[in-house]
Amino acid sequence: MTPAVEANADGLIGPTHSYAGLSPGNLASSLNKGEASNPRAAVLQGLDKMKTLADLGLPQYVLPPHERPDIPFLSSLGFTGSDAAVLERAWKEAPGFAAAACSASPMWAANAATVTPSADAADGRVHFTPANLHTNLHRSLEHAQTKRALDALFPDPARFAVHDALPAVAHLADEGAANHVRLCAEHGAPGVNLLVWGREAFEPWADAFPARQTHEASQAIARRHQAGRPVFPRQSRAAIAGGTFHNDVVCVGALDTLFFHELAFEDTADTKAAIRAAADGLFDPQFVEVSAADLPLADAISSYLFNSMLVQIPGEDRLTLICPTETRDNPRSHAVAERLAASNGPIGAVRYVDVRQSMRNGGGPACLRLRVVLTEAEQAATNPAMRLSDALHARLSTWANHWYRDSLAPADLADPQLLAESRGALDELCGILDLGSGFYPFQRG
Repeated sequence: MTPAVEANADGLIGPTHSYAGLSPGNLASSLNKGEASNPRAAVLQGLDKMKTLADLGLPQYVLPPHERPDIPFLSSLGFTGSDAAVLERAWKEAPGFAAAACSASPMWAANAATVTPSADAADGRVHFTPANLHTNLHRSLEHAQTKRALDALFPDPARFAVHDALPAVAHLADEGAANHVRLCAEHGAPGVNLLVWGREAFEPWADAFPARQTHEASQAIARRHQAGRPVFPRQSRAAIAGGTFHNDVVCVGALDTLFFHELAFEDTADTKAAIRAAADGLFDPQFVEVSAADLPLADAISSYLFNSMLVQIPGEDRLTLICPTETRDNPRSHAVAERLAASNGPIGAVRYVDVRQSMRNGGGPACLRLRVVLTEAEQAATNPAMRLSDALHARLSTWANHWYRDSLAPADLADPQLLAESRGALDELCGILDLGSGFYPFQRG
């Protein structure tokens, strides 16, 4: 076994962070639709969360925001003229498409891609498949630019394989790592990959909220990555109906521990048996299950207890749960979290971080990061300018304070000045993160 660590690549929240309510099934997104957001607070909260993890000794990387508004998308729909004219016409004639073009949802890097570490891949490389995010229009625009970002962070083809997204069809709808959990004895050892799905490709679906991940997409990614020991549990239909749009709203895992809600899986007993079978000879899985009696599904969703980050802090024997402050503010979820920390189980501590701006759009600490297991040699092959340090945190904080607005109402998304501000911010960011001069569409002309 080659020693490895679990790094986090967090999405940097973009200047158009807003509450547009574009995601059916995401209750927080729907509840806060139309409210004014604070992009400056959002990006600073995200940066501070990243620094918290880096200060604990975990490698932390930064993924850049996407260009928004997405003028090339609007131009492809027949809107012509200057970029400002395209934006103006789109908001007047097709406001739904205009809103999608302004979405800052790439900030949730858990949806960026599915990752298979080199210890699990047949060719010994780290594999990435950007999610096609086919279920929602605003997110289906992301995967090409996400691939550019992953190529920038993981540039060495001898160590990293960054694939294209799966074909963008409903049968292969893929939501990335939000439905993926890796379990293992040690990060650098072979593990078991849980690829959770919500529906079959050809299954009729008439429920109120969509099941976003297909079984076939999960299987295709496992084949493409040549990932060893995959397990394909079905997401609970009851959980989807209750607002669990991704499995990471009710389930998180790290090392040999799976922490999940009673309603996370359609068949919990079969899921646990499949994990034990896949892990046979490697490790003994530890299951930490929370009952609906202790934490009703509605409280699990509103508090995002399971959308916390479960991490191994260097030098500590037990795992730490990094929760949003909403978990602490909900009496039931707070009681569950504190009981975990006080027990003799695998989770030994709970920390709280403020990501309130993200939470109001339905994204907790775990939504903002993509987990990537890396050996020392693989870390050395990443783009050093994208690794968070004290100096980079300070520089990005100054950058954000300069460019980002402290209040953004939905109507402000039509402001051509916001387009200019966003491009100015992204242009400067390319220099900070060493992304080159043609990273964004507006830079390429």
